[in-house]
Amino acid sequence: MACNLENLVTEAPNIKTSNIDQKTPLEILQLMNNEDKKVALAVEKELPNIARGVEKIIESFNRGGRLIYVGAGTSGRLGILDAAECPPTFGTPQEQVIGIIAGGQEALTKAIEGAEDSFEKGMEALKEVNVSFKDVVVGITASGRTPYVIGALRYAKDIGATTVAVSCNSNAEVNSIADISITPVVGPEIIAGSTRLKAGTAQKMVLNMLSTSSMIGIGKVYKNLMVDVQPTNKKLIERAKRIIMMATGVSYEKAEKALIESNYKPKIAIIMIKTGCSYQEALVRIKKGGGFVHKAIKNC
Repeated sequence: MACNLENLVTEAPNIKTSNIDQKTPLEILQLMNNEDKKVALAVEKELPNIARGVEKIIESFNRGGRLIYVGAGTSGRLGILDAAECPPTFGTPQEQVIGIIAGGQEALTKAIEGAEDSFEKGMEALKEVNVSFKDVVVGITASGRTPYVIGALRYAKDIGATTVAVSCNSNAEVNSIADISITPVVGPEIIAGSTRLKAGTAQKMVLNMLSTSSMIGIGKVYKNLMVDVQPTNKKLIERAKRIIMMATGVSYEKAEKALIESNYKPKIAIIMIKTGCSYQEALVRIKKGGGFVHKAIKNC
């Protein structure tokens, strides 16, 4: 497969930074900051497509499916980062959101040469996690032409999974493969081809939106509070107490007591306080409410 990088905007030289090597540190930072300001606007243009992705992910979660990120290099690391942060933030099972990177775990901290160049390895990676028609597979590739990601998306589509492509080139090859294409075009990088910069920032913003909005859509947030946070250390235990206090208006002492009585489940503690019900009753209410606190309280 020929690379054909000359047609990719992510590989193009940026005329505004052509003499960046002659700038002072402050001037370099000003150039970077000005370019970074373009990222949010590029992502904004893709909100309808991101929303389509979120809707499919929520559907997947509700039928027992998973969100699976696949990428190489910076893109792969961003997917793994987003997946890793879902269990502590939203109380999800480890297997509900998965990140896969070309080259495996070793590629998280070092470049694995040639890992992204195989279509077959992308397919094999999805086979290893038993991808099914219930899942949503998100291929992340700044260029939109990474063979590893293309192989994974093709395989996912063949077995009936929903496929989403996140790239930063409007003519990306993955756009013709995926069911949903999310393409924030951020323009040339300040250092030509260094897609860890604007492209990476855009991809991170998109992944934040996909996972966070989907978690809100399955009841992992009450008001704007992460009520399914897992209080696994002292800081998170204190955060859980504050969440209960903010959601219910009770004192620190009452929040602490409720957290203990709820078996350290902030969501359940809030329902117990708001409705005056027992721990077991709160569990029934949250199940009947489909995981949504406001529904569990309303149906009291």
